[in-house]
Amino acid sequence: MNETIAIVATGDMGHAVGRALRDHRHTVVTDLTGRSARSIQLAAAGGVSDLGSLDAVIEAADLFLSIAPPSAAAEIAAQAISAMQRTGRIIPFADCNAISPMTAMALAEDAPAASVPFIDAGIIGLAPGKDRVTQFHASGTAAAHLKVLDGKGMAVNILSDRVGDASALKMCFASITKGTNALYAAALIVAARYGLGDVLATEVSSRSPNAWQAMNRSVPWLAADAERWVGEMEEIASTYGAVGMPEGFHQGAADLFRHLAGTPLAAETRETLDRSRTLEETIALLAKAVGPP
Repeated sequence: MNETIAIVATGDMGHAVGRALRDHRHTVVTDLTGRSARSIQLAAAGGVSDLGSLDAVIEAADLFLSIAPPSAAAEIAAQAISAMQRTGRIIPFADCNAISPMTAMALAEDAPAASVPFIDAGIIGLAPGKDRVTQFHASGTAAAHLKVLDGKGMAVNILSDRVGDASALKMCFASITKGTNALYAAALIVAARYGLGDVLATEVSSRSPNAWQAMNRSVPWLAADAERWVGEMEEIASTYGAVGMPEGFHQGAADLFRHLAGTPLAAETRETLDRSRTLEETIALLAKAVGPP
């Protein structure tokens, strides 16, 4: 019999993980109390059942996956552990959020007192889809519980018994991918503001064609994700600073995403993105919207 998996919250990644698990005959449950209309719609699209309360979720589930923006990680962990204490049912808790290793270790400190098996997990890659496998890295003494996801649209790699390792790996990877995307967007916007966008485009496309292709793939859609990536960049900055590396790279990326989150393009969602909009059109809009005239 397949385990019942709890997922909070059912955003872009969470509902897709839920759908992949449902496709492999798992029951997937959540609590949509106080969630946005979009989260409710995505939960329905992923076949994730709303049980109406966190207590009901804990009573039904065999594993809890927290998949949310970094700013929500502590609240979800605290609420889940409290629900386990109220119901008297203890299940493994996996924090799958983009948080620093220090944040992961802080969250894990509350778990042993409640006898909750805590899993530090980092998700790398896009959400699971028809021809796409999402990588989960896990660490901590309870990490093996996450193996139930393996081969079900997801690949699970156990790193170590140390909470923090999975989060550190996620931070390093995202510092390259999302950090680079922030730099791409910033450089293109600055060039446009100086009236040199076309010249820069010619130089990059001819001298660094791979970078130019990456810009075209990613930059037009950054504003839609910008608000939730601010916290991730701040967690990355803290991860760097904890080992004596400069934090400024990703504090700057956080500032860039804050700017993008204030532009009209930030109102788009993954469902409403204008896929016909070119990179040049995007930069023209952002250059007009970001910063002083």
